[in-house]
Amino acid sequence: MFGAIVFVLTTGCAWRHLPPLFSVSHQTAHRRFTEWSAAGLWAKLHRAVLDRLGAAGDIDWSRVIVDAAGLRAKKGDH
Repeated sequence: MFGAIVFVLTTGCAWRHLPPLFSVSHQTAHRRFTEWSAAGLWAKLHRAVLDRLGAAGDIDWSRVIVDAAGLRAKKGDH
């Protein structure tokens, strides 16, 4: 299931075009993705990976970039 969801997210293919090699229907994969998203699984998984890499010293924080392009500018601010 996880592999099927990651495949769709990383390739950009439509759920309905999920290859049969994953042995899961596209409806089930999409439903599980929706459920896991609502439960906050992706943020928890991301944090767990960062924690593990950080504990092992495998993250170079000097190369981190914060992208604020998605933040709305307040009207009148320059």
